[in-house]
Amino acid sequence: MTETTRKPLSGLDSLRAMLAGKGRAPAISATLNFKAVAVEEGVVTFTGTPLEAFTNPIGTVHGGWYGAILDSCMACAVFSKLPAGTGYTTLEYKVNIIRPIPLGTEVTATGTAQHVGRSTGVAVGEIRGVDGRLYATGSTTCIVMSQG
Repeated sequence: MTETTRKPLSGLDSLRAMLAGKGRAPAISATLNFKAVAVEEGVVTFTGTPLEAFTNPIGTVHGGWYGAILDSCMACAVFSKLPAGTGYTTLEYKVNIIRPIPLGTEVTATGTAQHVGRSTGVAVGEIRGVDGRLYATGSTTCIVMSQG
């Protein structure tokens, strides 16, 4: 099979290939210092560590960092349930920041798909420290699109 005739992968298989280093990792992951670490059908986990470069004018982690890692894990949870030839993009997401993440603290962001249908997918997520402390929660709605 040539590169141009390769059979499309399901979302779950695409994410598994990414984890194995055989697929494209999201460029934003490198930029914002987080990465996918676990993939199951409907559940995707990222880890990340906010750096000083990601702070707002008062010196705390910018809300956009929380949003980026939550958007990534939640949308990928939706993607993990999609069949081959189907894509997605975020329609909207919401973040609830519960407490500031101390700079240099590694956190885990886990997204869980709640519903994935023909036209939309809905997921929730949370950011926790290694001690289990909850830093933020989120929710998302993604549009499901045919790539055929």
